[in-house]
Amino acid sequence: QVQLVESGGGLVQAGGSLRLSCAASGGTSSSYAMGWFRQAPGKEREFVAAISWIATYTYYTGSGKGRFTISRDNAKNMVSLQMNSLKPEDTAVYYCAAGNRIRALSGSDHQTQRLYDYWGQGTQVTVSS
Repeated sequence: QVQLVESGGGLVQAGGSLRLSCAASGGTSSSYAMGWFRQAPGKEREFVAAISWIATYTYYTGSGKGRFTISRDNAKNMVSLQMNSLKPEDTAVYYCAAGNRIRALSGSDHQTQRLYDYWGQGTQVTVSS
């Protein structure tokens, strides 16, 4: 059983930056693919970014490419999402997720929510205009 706890959310002005962190405990989190998803009010939860369990492959939603960077430190059981040039439309609750049924080379797998077995409680990101 893997427990995930997100941190680093908050209120930021458009154009600003935030760094989200996800601390994993329990299980062998280093063997899990890790992803970030977000859910804005009134919208479905959507994929943001993911990193393969071997930390070689990263995947991003189109709106995040060039602005967001996902990374992981398996020694510390941490995954981070650096978000730059934030826009009001990035406002959402951001969730960290872990899954061990996700093929490292499959971008489709990394974007598929049902393949993630563990989820954090989420952290609120609000970007003001």
